[in-house]
Order: sequence, then C-alpha cells, then structure tokens
Amino acid sequence: MGMVLFGDVVGSRRDSVGSTAWLRELVAELDSAYGTARLAPFGFTQGDELQGLLAPEADPLTAVLHAALGSAGRRMRWVLVRGDVDEDSTGNAPATERTGPAFVVARDAIGAARTGHERLVILTGRPDVDSLLADLVPALVDMLDGLTDRQRMVARLALLEDLRQSEVADRLHVRRATISVSFNRARVRSLQRLVAGIRRVYSSGSGDAEPAAPEAAKGSEAMPAAAGKADTGKADRGVEP
Repeated sequence: MGMVLFGDVVGSRRDSVGSTAWLRELVAELDSAYGTARLAPFGFTQGDELQGLLAPEADPLTAVLHAALGSAGRRMRWVLVRGDVDEDSTGNAPATERTGPAFVVARDAIGAARTGHERLVILTGRPDVDSLLADLVPALVDMLDGLTDRQRMVARLALLEDLRQSEVADRLHVRRATISVSFNRARVRSLQRLVAGIRRVYSSGSGDAEPAAPEAAKGSEAMPAAAGKADTGKADRGVEP
C-alpha cells in the first residue's frame, strides 16, 4: 500500500527546457522534504511527468505546496492515488520504475485530468471522502494560483515552515506591519485553515478500500487534494493579535 503521486507542468511545451530544469530542482526538493516518508525516490520521465511513491500516511499536500509556493511559480497538475503497489525487488528503484494497481489507476487518472483540464485529483478508495475533497480543493487551487511573487514567499514561510508573522518579518528583514499586509492580501490564515481541513478529510479516508476508478473523479468539475495528517493547531498561527 502506498500513495502514488503524478504531476506535470501545465503548458510545459511552451518552455520545455525551463520546465525540465524546474522539475529537476523540484524532485530534489521533494526528496529532501519527504525523507523517510518516501517509498521510492522521486523522478520524472522524458515527457516531463513527475512521479513519486509515498507511504500511505504521508502528506501529499507537501508536494503541492512546495511546487505552488516556489519562486518560479509554475502551475502543476497533480493526481494522487492511494492503493496497492508492487514490491521493489531491487530495494532502491525510483518511482518512475515502480508498478502496481495504484500506478495503473494514476496513469488513467492523469490522462483524464489533462483532457478535463483538472489541476488536482485524489482517489482514496472512499467515494464519500473523495466527493468531499472534490468540493474543498478547487478553492485551494484558486487561492494558490492567485498569489503574487511576494505573497508566495510569505505563504511559503507560513505554510511550509510554520512561521508566525513576527518570525516571517525577521526572516525577511522587514517591518511586522509590512508582513501583516502581505498575510492579509495572501489570505494566509484562510489557506492554513483550508489545508488543515483537507488534511483531516483525507485522513478520514484511510482504510483498506481499493482506489476508485478515474471516472469517479471525472463526475465532478472539482479537483481533490490530500494529506496524511491533520494539524488543527497550525491553522490559527497565521494572524497574531
């Protein structure tokens, strides 16, 4: 059992060289960010498709947030599938060389996502959970897409490093009032709460069910995301009195 993660850069053909270079940096960043939660090293194919294999309890939103809040600001399409994967006989094969039922479902799902112009899909094997995630996640995609370069920097420090406003101001060597404005314009507190909510919903979908077929995701215009653990405490750290 694992979490299969596929991702590609939206519009990568317009800058294939730049997209490949960015994906190479993202792969290294995600390998470091996930650490022992990886079941295989991240990698990407010749078609600039990023692939990962995580422990089922890992937090897939880490990958989504690292990509969305990076300095380059490239937009990604993600598919996350929790399900069975084949054993690795070598013990160190990258995700791009792994196989199993969850990989088959993920391959079909990302093809459907490209056709349907969806940006984020998750299949947990629980239709009720997937439906609820599909209702929540479009807001996350829209909010992340709407950030400016400056707002992405501030949101990254708050969401990925869990820094308070005062700590972000110290890190960036600016006044606290300046960061307060950026937090409000980036809606950091709302982002934190939404991410925490998605994580709780995803965790509720843990179980032995097989991943749903890709058609279950295509039935909605929405696009779900996932995470392995809930943390309600972080949601209230974005705005200080």
